[in-house]
Amino acid sequence: MAQRRFADREGRRWEVRVRSRTEWEFEPVEGNAEAPRLATPPGYEQDPFEMSVEELQELLAAARMRRPPPKPSPFLD
Repeated sequence: MAQRRFADREGRRWEVRVRSRTEWEFEPVEGNAEAPRLATPPGYEQDPFEMSVEELQELLAAARMRRPPPKPSPFLD
């Protein structure tokens, strides 16, 4: 599925990527210094192109920060 770009309420640009049916990823683009975020899409919609910009802005506001990948344990062989 394609990615959709939109601007948040402060004018920062974001790209929405569908990672799964239960998770969408918001990636900052075009000079946006914010951290990437993850959100649970609404149950009524599976395609970000079918959502309004206002709905995407609300979903972004409720999104959580994406955790960095876990570091390997130094105690494992």
